[in-house]
Amino acid sequence: MKRENILTGSPWEDKMGYCRAVRIGNTIEVSGTVAIVDGEKVKADDAYAQTINILERVQVVLEDLKVSMEDVIRTRIFTTDITTFEDVAKAHAQFFKDIKPTTGFYEISKLVAPEYLVEIEFTAIAPEKPLIQGGL
Repeated sequence: MKRENILTGSPWEDKMGYCRAVRIGNTIEVSGTVAIVDGEKVKADDAYAQTINILERVQVVLEDLKVSMEDVIRTRIFTTDITTFEDVAKAHAQFFKDIKPTTGFYEISKLVAPEYLVEIEFTAIAPEKPLIQGGL
């Protein structure tokens, strides 16, 4: 099966040797994604804004792979503060309320930098193409 890597130009992609997403067949895995904390719209103390930022950015990555958030079957949410659950859940529900992927919500001691409160991984399955009837 063909492997398709999606790169975003992040300096970490070469430094660490990873890509934002990999698609093999109809399976898509999206790397752990943190927010772009700009100090204005997305602040280091705002788990809701960080989660929305992550979800919006991953939505674009999935679109590059010709799938959508509706194709997400699992999210894994990591936080450095479990008390952010309500804010993270509210943001997650804005994208997934009707889709309802499986998920996990985990408190961990640290993420890669102190301004990150949330990191999310995603698994998506692209819809299968219908078989062409007739012909060889």
